[in-house]
Amino acid sequence: MKYYCIGIKGTGMSTLAQILSDLGNEVSGYDDARGHKFTQDGLEDRGIPIYYDHDHDIDKDTIVTYSVAFSEDHPELQRVKKMGLTIKRYCEIMGDVISMFKSIGVSGTHGKTSTSSMLKHILSNSFGCNYFIGAGDGYATKDNDYFVVESDEFNRHFTAYHPMYSIITNIDAEHLECYKDINDIRDTFEIFANQTSKLIIANGDNSEVKKINYKTKVLFYGYGFNNDVVIKNLKLEEIGSRFDIYIKEELYGSFELPLYGKHMVLNATAAILMAKEIGIDKETIRDSIKTFKNAERRFAIQKVGETIIIDDYAHHPTEISATIDGIRQKYPNKRLVIVFKPNTYSRTKDFKDDFIKALNKADKVFLTEIESNREKQEDYPGICSNNIIEGLNDGDLISDDTIDKLAGELDSVVCFMGCAYVDTLINNFKDLIIKINEPKEADFEE
Repeated sequence: MKYYCIGIKGTGMSTLAQILSDLGNEVSGYDDARGHKFTQDGLEDRGIPIYYDHDHDIDKDTIVTYSVAFSEDHPELQRVKKMGLTIKRYCEIMGDVISMFKSIGVSGTHGKTSTSSMLKHILSNSFGCNYFIGAGDGYATKDNDYFVVESDEFNRHFTAYHPMYSIITNIDAEHLECYKDINDIRDTFEIFANQTSKLIIANGDNSEVKKINYKTKVLFYGYGFNNDVVIKNLKLEEIGSRFDIYIKEELYGSFELPLYGKHMVLNATAAILMAKEIGIDKETIRDSIKTFKNAERRFAIQKVGETIIIDDYAHHPTEISATIDGIRQKYPNKRLVIVFKPNTYSRTKDFKDDFIKALNKADKVFLTEIESNREKQEDYPGICSNNIIEGLNDGDLISDDTIDKLAGELDSVVCFMGCAYVDTLINNFKDLIIKINEPKEADFEE
């Protein structure tokens, strides 16, 4: 088969393209963004062509899929329509792919990338697996039995999936540009859950998850003692997290996780339980969890001079709050500065007060202007980053050109947050640190 992916550098589309190529298909794609993105590394490794023009040839028997970030009037999408090519949503193609394997769908408003990555890590250390993870990470071979698929609720994508097993990490208000309200979101998760054929592992501490009318066997996990699986003896330390898992009131095992925050322990527990259910031994699970390194752009730490920089994908108030808690766990005595790039006008409008509450847990907050590749600013009059800044205890606007506002924070932990790319902000900050730390001529004078 031949596939052509429009928006091929997007995290989901890049992952799909890599998987289609691994399964022996001929894959190519188009993108507007000429600059390098980490999502293209896997494409280049596989020799998948990326085009930026509207003149290259496309065979007539090619199946086209495209990112929802591309409007219907985009020139490349208009071109393939005029050619009469078959066009399918990427989630439909993904649904077709995973139906070939014993699939494990990892869903949830938050935590699905981290949980998918942990599960993939465990399976890779045992009998192997295929995987589709939204952080631009994908691989497949016909030799593997299992397929771990991050199952995204955006635009109801995951309703195209019919997994054998599934995980639901949580359900929260999000993507209200696609859903009417929390009830609509929960009802859509219920559709996904009841398309699972064998077993669901679900966060029993989340009230919306508990409201689902399950038709498939479900195993609830969490900190609450009314769950089937209970996390006990939690220790949040500067080197990571330690915890025990009890199944039906009996100790299953003690685990060490080199990650931070109660939410990451929940994610690890879901991955551990799923690995157990499909027959992986406890020692392999324990060793894998202990050596797990986080997914791309999840609490990614680097140090420049004495400055600690963290790059994190958090873009929803719940995620921001959890990430801040994790930073406080690892760096309890450091000043914390957040640089947040809001994404979409609708999310800023819907969660303004929640953003303010979450961000005020930091010592200082900077916001960039809102970035949105699927919404127009004129459709949201008056919505801007200053709506959030005005409610912060200590907030300010920042941009690539005003990164010197961080000049006084070289002894702080500076965390850059957002689902939009923050690479330029981080690189400009690194340059600023180096410039400030450069020895001046006066330093050499006697």
